[in-house]
Amino acid sequence: MSYRVCFVCTGNICRSPMAESVFRARVREAGLDDLVEVDSAGTGGWHEGDGADPRTVSVLRENGYDGAHIARQFHASWFSRLDLVIALDAGHLKALRRLAPTPEDAAKVRLLRSYDPAAGDDLDVPDPYYGGMEGFEECLEMVEAASEGLLAAVREQVEGRAA
Repeated sequence: MSYRVCFVCTGNICRSPMAESVFRARVREAGLDDLVEVDSAGTGGWHEGDGADPRTVSVLRENGYDGAHIARQFHASWFSRLDLVIALDAGHLKALRRLAPTPEDAAKVRLLRSYDPAAGDDLDVPDPYYGGMEGFEECLEMVEAASEGLLAAVREQVEGRAA
């Protein structure tokens, strides 16, 4: 049975598809792609069916990641099939925990940057949507930095299941 991780931001066109693409690459590099499923969604459905923001796609491709994506909205019913729900900022964290059907489901929701020991007290990945390319590049740097710690945590969970 796969370990399932879902990244969530506001509209699922900037931060969460970026995190999904980066983390999927880390999972593949670690040889865990048969054991870990990675996807993403938004707290809202404004962009459902759309591709990722062109700036997200550009930054991903420039850095060797896959930019293919179709936006969708997160639903409370998904909690039952997910092991970890990764919020990109504190607003998403609160919204997802409110949406969680049970306290156990709420406990599955974590902030991405909580997996980056160098992040300090500011655990939000800022929304780059209303800015320029530098915001998307900064977003990618934050996602990459946190992905290593997240991968270690997921690997521990996957190996614990196998034991």
